[in-house]
Amino acid sequence: MKDTGPTLLPIHEDDAVIVLAKPAGMPSANAPRGVPSAFSLVRSSRPRDAFLGVVSRLDAPVSGVIVFAKSPAAAASLAAQFRERAVHKEYLAVVEGRFPAPLGQWVDWHDLVERHPEDESPRAEPSAPRAAHVRARVTRRLGEVSLVELVPSTGRRHQLRQQLSRRGCPIVGDRRYGARLPFPAGIALHAHRLALRHPTSDAECRFETPVPLAWRLRFPGLSSHVGGKLRRPGRPGSGDVRKS
Repeated sequence: MKDTGPTLLPIHEDDAVIVLAKPAGMPSANAPRGVPSAFSLVRSSRPRDAFLGVVSRLDAPVSGVIVFAKSPAAAASLAAQFRERAVHKEYLAVVEGRFPAPLGQWVDWHDLVERHPEDESPRAEPSAPRAAHVRARVTRRLGEVSLVELVPSTGRRHQLRQQLSRRGCPIVGDRRYGARLPFPAGIALHAHRLALRHPTSDAECRFETPVPLAWRLRFPGLSSHVGGKLRRPGRPGSGDVRKS
């Protein structure tokens, strides 16, 4: 892959999927002309006629695990898993303020998200609000920030950013949703773990990537609490695990 600033880190690749750690500041796909995206960088490293399907996205300022499909059949299988909420996703966020509760199950009505220069996805939310579900757990409070683990079961655009902001705890660096504190790279939201069924073998696969170095430098008092195992009833058994 080309050296164009922030670097995609490989996590796993086989005959059906490519799994990467996307850095903050890089669009997932559909970036403006001249701006590299995760999709364009992967596409440039593959044969011209090779299929590459976008099956998961992260907002440009968000870091973490993303997945591409290497065949139409794999793309259809993975898209169905996301659509049917069969994919397990875990995020980490550092938010402003003292997080209001140690553990919660949130259901909010998610409004239409206006287009914005940072948004790379051509798909818009429907005009009617839709339910947004997430489990949230605070793992550490330190001064003016809190470390929160989030397990969403829906995937609305900017869902977690909106839900945290509405509770008076915007993500550090997320000025769009009311944050005051700066962050050196993107915003302090990280797609830490992803679990899904492999599109050809049907084996359970879990992928994860640690938080970026910028987190450990910006929040040294939280470093020992970042990335611990999230307690979730009914978590699947061990499978094909790949770590960056």
